[in-house]
Amino acid sequence: MNEKPKITAAQRRLLFGAIFLMATSSIGPAFLTQTAVFTEQFLASFAFAILASIIIDIGAQLNIWRVLSVSGKRGQDVANDVAPGLGHAVALLIVLGGFAFNIGNVAGAGLGFNAIFGWDVRVGAALTGAFAIVVFLVKNGRAVMDVVTQSLGVLMILITAFVMIRSNPPYGEAALRAIAPEEPLSLVVPIITLVGGTVGGYITFAGAHRLIEAGMTGQESLNFVSKAANYGILTTGVMRVLLFLAVLGVVATGATLDPDNPPASVFQIALGDIGMQVFGVVLVAAALSSVIGSAYTSASFLRSIHRFFDEHNNTVIVVFIVVSTVIFTFVGRPVALLILAGAFNGLILPVTLGAILIASRRKKIVGDYRHPAWMIIFGAVAVIITLIAGIMSLEGLADLWNR
Repeated sequence: MNEKPKITAAQRRLLFGAIFLMATSSIGPAFLTQTAVFTEQFLASFAFAILASIIIDIGAQLNIWRVLSVSGKRGQDVANDVAPGLGHAVALLIVLGGFAFNIGNVAGAGLGFNAIFGWDVRVGAALTGAFAIVVFLVKNGRAVMDVVTQSLGVLMILITAFVMIRSNPPYGEAALRAIAPEEPLSLVVPIITLVGGTVGGYITFAGAHRLIEAGMTGQESLNFVSKAANYGILTTGVMRVLLFLAVLGVVATGATLDPDNPPASVFQIALGDIGMQVFGVVLVAAALSSVIGSAYTSASFLRSIHRFFDEHNNTVIVVFIVVSTVIFTFVGRPVALLILAGAFNGLILPVTLGAILIASRRKKIVGDYRHPAWMIIFGAVAVIITLIAGIMSLEGLADLWNR
């Protein structure tokens, strides 16, 4: 009788590190705002969009994590094997998008510290950048990164769960609308937006690249990798469900959210005067973890372009954080860059996931590994949906440009 090998303490830390690196990378300031806005708009029926997006996310995540693990290569290297030069193009898009979003993450952290202590947002942003840099400069920085992202992720989940309980949402109606929504066709755009926000751009590669760096490759690691991928999406899903229910409990009473800061008004209405400070804590945790995830994953895409980026990976990460922090601190939030990043983000996943699906059938990349057909079907659905998201992003960018 063959017994499954026990997971060691180091592997357990790596497992949760990869899970929370991916999950917290997707739980940024935009995540909080999107969920609040869509919940106010669609009420309990938004539960259907959350459920659908989680299913699609699992399809995308499993395909990418398993194929990368079997090949032992990062996303850009697999893309280059499928079509020479494709990986380098994808890497540049991801770095540009990750860099622009990192400026937004730093800004979000600054706003969070402003909500907690009343500090100038630039002070909070600078402090966030400094802390993120320390994470990568200390000895055993990767282990520290794992612990920090786990701690911040758990903190966000616990606080949001408390707010949900205080807001007392209509749980029964939410459960019903998760499978029987009102006007389901109107939820297409929210579903696309959620998918792009949770597995778009660099996010879906965050945990996979962490596992590859730690040597969790080959078919013998597939169970471990699949578990990490599923738990990463489910962790993100738990946070989104908790936030959705917290918002639903507030708006179900007839309260109107502040259009300038919808998620903050949820916490303030549910918790009273201290709500803004509590929201600030969640925003700082979300932004800081996203800064770490964005910098780490974006830098990992440069490692194959030139030996310098591989040999000086930590230096590249630090420069990435420093430059994005300095731009926000001294120049301000570059709105145009963030909009461009959104457009890139919508186009990156269908290209990379499409390349992964092709790679899963090439023996020179995956050897004798046979990728399950149901995963390919799931992946194909995710490609179609995210391709639509990319086209919509470009159309929105064109409309804005023509104003």
